[in-house]
Amino acid sequence: MAGAAVECLGRGVPAAVRSATRHLLRNRAWIGGSWAEAQSKKTFPVYNPFSRELIAEVSDLGEREVSDAIASAHAAQKKWAAMSALDRSSVMKRWLDLVREEAQGLASIITLETGKPILESLPEVLYGASFLEWFSEETKRVYGDIIPGRSSRQRALVLKQPAGVAAQITPWNFPFAMVTRKAGAALAAGCSAVVKPSEETPFSALALAELAHRAGVPEGLLNVVPCSKDSAPEVGRALTSSEQVAVLSFTGSTGVGKLLMSQCAETVKKVSLELGGCAPLVVFNSADVRVAVQATISSKFRNAGQACISPNRCLVQSGIHDQFVGELVRAVSLMRQGDGFREDVTQGPLINDSAVDKVERHVDDAVSKGAEAVIGGKRNSELGSTFFLPSVLTGVSEEMVVNREETFGPVMPIRRFEEEEEAVAMANATSYGLASFFFTRDLNQAWRVAEALESGIVGLNEGAVSSELAPFGGIKQSGFGVEGSKYGMDNYLHTKYLCIGNVE
Repeated sequence: MAGAAVECLGRGVPAAVRSATRHLLRNRAWIGGSWAEAQSKKTFPVYNPFSRELIAEVSDLGEREVSDAIASAHAAQKKWAAMSALDRSSVMKRWLDLVREEAQGLASIITLETGKPILESLPEVLYGASFLEWFSEETKRVYGDIIPGRSSRQRALVLKQPAGVAAQITPWNFPFAMVTRKAGAALAAGCSAVVKPSEETPFSALALAELAHRAGVPEGLLNVVPCSKDSAPEVGRALTSSEQVAVLSFTGSTGVGKLLMSQCAETVKKVSLELGGCAPLVVFNSADVRVAVQATISSKFRNAGQACISPNRCLVQSGIHDQFVGELVRAVSLMRQGDGFREDVTQGPLINDSAVDKVERHVDDAVSKGAEAVIGGKRNSELGSTFFLPSVLTGVSEEMVVNREETFGPVMPIRRFEEEEEAVAMANATSYGLASFFFTRDLNQAWRVAEALESGIVGLNEGAVSSELAPFGGIKQSGFGVEGSKYGMDNYLHTKYLCIGNVE
């Protein structure tokens, strides 16, 4: 049934988008090289965040189908691992080529299911493709080691071998790139993958499965198992309890990450977690204000603030505070919200009504405690229930919720500070440690602060820090393990020591 298109598209798919996406849109699971419905025939609806209209009903899988996917992945992995690294690389490059050929259609699917502007969706496709390109080359560079033996008759070797089946649970905010970043690394290492995409955005992962099939990725090597929010605990438990799953990689909330980690303890899996954040963005007096403002706009307001490394709080030194706020407000005032398929739109909706409710609670709490919304600060009701105006808050203090919790929306709260030590202490005053950003032209200060910030990623005079070339991961309650770069392979490899004795 490969190539089975969605039979009934809802009103949430604009007419102009149907022709660009119909050959890629799928609403069934991809298991063992075939499109499969849930045996129960259950489905769940997926809505366009902009129009709030139905895109399509998607198969709602349970434990039985996930177990089938794991079994298929387990069988396929042995054959894949036995192939030469060069042959595996060639297959992955064919997949990459198809992704690039279909970039426009894939970008339309991302905008359809997330609402983000097409001006952001196309770069996400290219960003996602960069991981396929990177890992298609890294598969040829899985190096071992040779250690001098303890005697002249002994040799010691270190081998890097694929772990096996990888379960990968991906988020809705970057539904395309998060799949390629995880699955690309797993396949390059010689593993197979069972991907569970978010119930909000399953279509990008399913489109990737379609292209993987066309590229000749072996049947069963990549499986995509969508399910509803109600079925997610059952599906998650099937993944974490299976003896055939060797690795679990999860991107999402800290609470769910802790639950999955505890479940994985029963079978002692390798676990990689990229969890919540509360990233600080610090602007020192010596900063180039223009650079700091541009970076704040690109890092904070991209995807309407719905990115795990988006700065959640801005700390500005007193000497530059007013100038920075003024220029940031002017830049925010130029943003245009609306339908992501319009090329003049720079910011789309939040993913659902609950997300808007959370942003509104954070802003209302801050204002009630003395903060001022110098721009925005409320819903954009003219565009619908999923829009909140791009906002800047000043006079923010420590006890406000917006300063302590991840808002995940287009709101930048600003706190004033006096001294460097105070800023570092404020930046580190969180249980999270995914990303930090700071701006200074003082070289000594740059070294001091970069080393003092407690996060896995630090951007110095830069807001766009994500790259396939660099490790992406956090510390503290933002998780452990990294993705991307040469280090991203480690999640999917076992280290084996081979001792050879009695060498004549």
